[in-house]
Amino acid sequence: MYFTDAGIEELDDRRGDEEVALSWLAGRLRDFVDLNPEFETAINRLASWLARLDADSADADE
Repeated sequence: MYFTDAGIEELDDRRGDEEVALSWLAGRLRDFVDLNPEFETAINRLASWLARLDADSADADE
């Protein structure tokens, strides 16, 4: 595990068994950006990447 993965590992360890709605996640990302505006670009890229995961794989199948 890389040091940069520590937060991801903590999330998985603490909340990995939970199910959440994507609207809940979107709200938490908005809250995070409101508190940490310097991360807006990274959070927007992550959100766009997550939103397009299935669309990208469907395009590759055609």
